[in-house]
Amino acid sequence: MSSHRSTHQSAPDISGRSYPGPDPASEEVGTPQADHAKALRLDHAGRPQSHKPRTLSVQPEFEFPGCTPRRIRRSEIHAYKGRIEFWDADTETAWVCEPVSPVHERPCQALSALAERVATVRGSPITCYGSMDLLMRNARGETWRILEADQSVYLHPLSARLPGDSAMMVGEHDFPDVVLEVDHTTDVRPSKLGLYEAWGFPELWVQVPGRAAPSRPRSRMAGMTIHLLEDGAYRQSAASRAFPGWRAEEVHAALDETAISEQTLAVLKRVGLALGAREGTEPEDDPLFRWRFEQGRQQGMELGIRQGVEQGLAVHRESLRRMTGHRFDPSVAAELHRRLASVTDPASLIAAGDLVLKCSTGDELLDRLGTP
Repeated sequence: MSSHRSTHQSAPDISGRSYPGPDPASEEVGTPQADHAKALRLDHAGRPQSHKPRTLSVQPEFEFPGCTPRRIRRSEIHAYKGRIEFWDADTETAWVCEPVSPVHERPCQALSALAERVATVRGSPITCYGSMDLLMRNARGETWRILEADQSVYLHPLSARLPGDSAMMVGEHDFPDVVLEVDHTTDVRPSKLGLYEAWGFPELWVQVPGRAAPSRPRSRMAGMTIHLLEDGAYRQSAASRAFPGWRAEEVHAALDETAISEQTLAVLKRVGLALGAREGTEPEDDPLFRWRFEQGRQQGMELGIRQGVEQGLAVHRESLRRMTGHRFDPSVAAELHRRLASVTDPASLIAAGDLVLKCSTGDELLDRLGTP
């Protein structure tokens, strides 16, 4: 989880960053005109973003299993270094989680590596932001609430309104195409799932690793659940919408693997080609893939030429051996073949053939041929 936060529009965090306030030249924050303008903004693919975040009050019965509620004041949140699930400015409450573990972090890093493979096959880049703050402002433009995602994936980084240096701002930046939550010691279902839904994140993946933590409830079974936003509400889906045809069980297996298996590579190829077909790109559009293809083609041509020359020289040597065996003793032919075995110059082999025709005896031939 990211460790640098800010509570209001001018408060820098410990790294010197701050969450900038709204653009003074833009429409006034909190007015009906501003809300309507935000609702009609376009996403990275040029489609109108019709979903407007819903207000979801922090209720006393809200639960963040695996986390502990803790008072963190507005003046302190920017310097807080620990891992949180959610922070609310109204109550100045943060739900603090256990320190991250390798079991929790590995799926997050795995998704980034898998997305890079898909991007190569599709032919255009994919950007992963890792754990970052997902931030919503209040009507005064101040930081109001913060969610922390475990991994955030943008399928179209060249055209999307990407997060700034400090956080992804709801209503100012495009939503990630996929947000990943890893429930190793936590459970997003009681409250965090509803927050993602209310804020309007289009696709949420919840990975429960195969290796269970001692603190994980026994009822929390390993697996992947994909939530798709439709008409403002999540529904569970057997496959991803952002990564067409990537099924939940395939994603879970890939994120749980220590190394990418042949089965997963086949799935990534299938998904990448499906994305490319949907968007009009192909592997050759990827600069690295194109470079590798050109290198392979050049090496193949060079190898083919070398092999062709070597095969031609071998045929020529065999012809000289047979011709010498017909004119002279077979032992002379064998000696001539031995002496010419290391000759790679075609002109030298042609000259040797002339000697075979000109010499009267085998001794004369071998004497004039000499030692290569």
